[in-house]
Amino acid sequence: MDIEFNDHELAFRDEARAFFENTYPQDILERARAGTGPTKDDMVRSQKALFDKGWAGINWPKEYGGTGWSASEKYLFENEMARADVPPIVPFGLGMVGPIIYSFGNDEQKKRFLPDILATNVWWCQGFSESGAGSDLASLRTKAVRDGDDYIVNGTKTWTTLAQHADWIFCLVRTDADVKAQEGISFILIDMASPGITVNPIITIDGGDEINEVNFEDVRVPADHLIGEEGKGWTYAKKLLTHERTGIAAVARSKRQLEKLKKITASEPNGGGATLMEDDDFRRRMSEVEIELMALEFTDLRTLAAVSTGGAPGPESSILKIKGTEIQQSVTELFVEAAGYYAMPYMPDRNEPGTNEFGVGPEFAIHAGPRYFNMRKTSIYGGSNEIQKNIIAKAVLGL
Repeated sequence: MDIEFNDHELAFRDEARAFFENTYPQDILERARAGTGPTKDDMVRSQKALFDKGWAGINWPKEYGGTGWSASEKYLFENEMARADVPPIVPFGLGMVGPIIYSFGNDEQKKRFLPDILATNVWWCQGFSESGAGSDLASLRTKAVRDGDDYIVNGTKTWTTLAQHADWIFCLVRTDADVKAQEGISFILIDMASPGITVNPIITIDGGDEINEVNFEDVRVPADHLIGEEGKGWTYAKKLLTHERTGIAAVARSKRQLEKLKKITASEPNGGGATLMEDDDFRRRMSEVEIELMALEFTDLRTLAAVSTGGAPGPESSILKIKGTEIQQSVTELFVEAAGYYAMPYMPDRNEPGTNEFGVGPEFAIHAGPRYFNMRKTSIYGGSNEIQKNIIAKAVLGL
């Protein structure tokens, strides 16, 4: 993709590149490049390094400590992060609940919560999905009943990413069962240290423990933790989800992975002395993914431009989510093919230096299988791709 940038933008790109090469914690990058991280400590230190530089609130308004960057600067920054192998920003605080609080919260809530979110002093998780209420989120059953100055919360949230680390959780809860499903949902903030909350890990097919089940049993939540108006949670969630789906596309990181794959397949033998890059079928499939990624990047830039002028991602966020996750899955499939039988599934300790279980085979192969399995979920979370197609059909095609 050939995009022209002005001198100011190029200077910004160079500043970002120099920051990641010289100032950013290099031990985090070393672990990321070895495929062994990031740990919770890595993610917190990474985001604090960005905060110290003034680069934490990428999409936040300046009045709340954000960067106020243009669409081009955001694009360049994301590409430089990916180029340097910087761990992705954990989205739940900076990318999700923070924007909801500064958009719909009251002044006291903004003053209380936003500074700690921006500085990554507090870890947040997202309590939306439930058993039977994932993509069909309006079917959620977790209840919040008003009791004086508190709400009493009962129910269960599932697929809660990194809840084992969380200090707070933002939840969609049902506060009125006698109205239309979407109109009876509210958005509330809950301290994870509250009595009555338990977190149970869910082990994924790649052996990871990043998702959890969170149970609420008679959990008391101060009523002033309600964001905006009671019954308006569905409206707030729709805005949050468009930003989430845009982020899930991860265009810059797919570009980086494809770049790594090209280097690997230009040197790794496929068993006959030649390289995979010399295999016509493999090269064709990799080219197809690269073309799709280029088209997706144009859509991502249009979305960034809309957001930078005060708008919000529209139906194009669903397009980004669909194609972005399909491309991520295609890239991991190509990595597995490049690794061959060395990608056999097994469960190494992913925080140890990358080495094949049997002491043989290419270094990248140890992570090819687990990443392939982990990426199977991307077309489901954030609203399944089937649901995204329904959104596009209604919003774009008018069906």
